[in-house]
Amino acid sequence: VQLQASGGGLVQAGGSLRLACSVSGNIFRSSAMGWYRQAPGKERELVAGINSSGVRKNYAESVKGRFIVSRDNAKNTVYLQMNSLKPEDTAVYYCNTDVRGIPWLSRTDFASWGQGTLVTVSS
Repeated sequence: VQLQASGGGLVQAGGSLRLACSVSGNIFRSSAMGWYRQAPGKERELVAGINSSGVRKNYAESVKGRFIVSRDNAKNTVYLQMNSLKPEDTAVYYCNTDVRGIPWLSRTDFASWGQGTLVTVSS
């Protein structure tokens, strides 16, 4: 599975960005997807998860009400709409996948990570 995140950039506090992650291979439609981020000097953390059908979603408390995760199974792509951005949202954002479902996304010991995308929020 190859994962490619895109859409990052520099934005002022209060602004918005939409990230996308394209996934190669045939497992996308049957897999839960997670968005993760890693800020400088901090551990990677799960930001949002979505199940294979897109019906179930969960969010870290720090982004709840501001970020929205969605997916397009026809395009093998998962999205993260980020609104009301704060300087503490500055990080490299990644996606990853697990066929076992959302509960298995709450880890960071995946065998591999694709290229992330840098989000910088200025104050």
